[in-house]
Order: sequence, then C-alpha cells, then structure tokens
Amino acid sequence: MKLRPLTRKDSAACHRVFLHAVHEGAKAHYSSEQRAAWAPKTARPHEDWPEMITHGFAIGATRWGRIRGFFAMGTDGFIDLAYVHPSEMGKGTAGKLYDACENEARRLGLSHMETEASHLARRFFEKRGWSVTAQQTVIRNAVAIENFRMEKQLSSS
Repeated sequence: MKLRPLTRKDSAACHRVFLHAVHEGAKAHYSSEQRAAWAPKTARPHEDWPEMITHGFAIGATRWGRIRGFFAMGTDGFIDLAYVHPSEMGKGTAGKLYDACENEARRLGLSHMETEASHLARRFFEKRGWSVTAQQTVIRNAVAIENFRMEKQLSSS
C-alpha cells in the first residue's frame, strides 16, 4: 500500500470507495434508508466532489495502483472525509491515512483536530486518543443520521 496526494483525476475512484464504505462498511450501524440518504447509489458525484476530495490536505491510499481509501483535512485540522474500502478494513490502511493527517496537523502547528464521525469511525478515532464532544443528528436528503462531533488535542511535543 502506498500513500499519495489526491488529484481531481481521483474523483471517480474516491466516489466508488465512498459508496462501498457507506453501503457495506457502515451497514451494521445505519439502516438502508440512512445509507441511501448519506450516499445515494444512483447519484453521480456532486459537482463539488473533485474540490471536496482535494481541498486542504488530501491523501489517498493505493494498492496495486487503485485507490483503496482517502482522507481529506482542511488547514484548520478538520477531517471532513475519511473513507476506506471495506476490503481494506483491518489492514492498517485507515491508520496510515490518519497518521498522515495528524502529522500534517502537527506540521501546521495546530493545537487540535476535529471531525464528525459515524458510529464506525467513532471507534477508530477513539483508539487514537480522540474524544466525543457531542452526539448529533444531521439531516441528509430528509433522513436523520446520527454521528459524533469529536476532537483531539495535539501535544506541543
């Protein structure tokens, strides 16, 4: 597995990973209605998708030349996108992508990082020292979806 910066050309591959992550990876935590609202299967990527996946610090994990996961973090330390193909779960892919983001946040001199995590991602972030600051419900396509505002304080060392 290799990490590399994402480009606009990665848009379609990242969208496929996103769909698999939501519809397969998050299946145990969200209903089919919630997953469909979060990531409509019939919809093409939103026109802003290429910008969303390349804004700020955007890193992809490739295996055999194919995108298998990606994280996107703003220069403020907010991780907006964090998705890994379900076949990569347990292989360290998400961990390597996350480490790259935390290293970048430290390089930028940030004091903390934030995200809004799904039920599945919550456990991942908690294992890395993050804490829940709020449980919330967001509305996507008229469907309520629960997630968690989380943060991590970065030490100055």
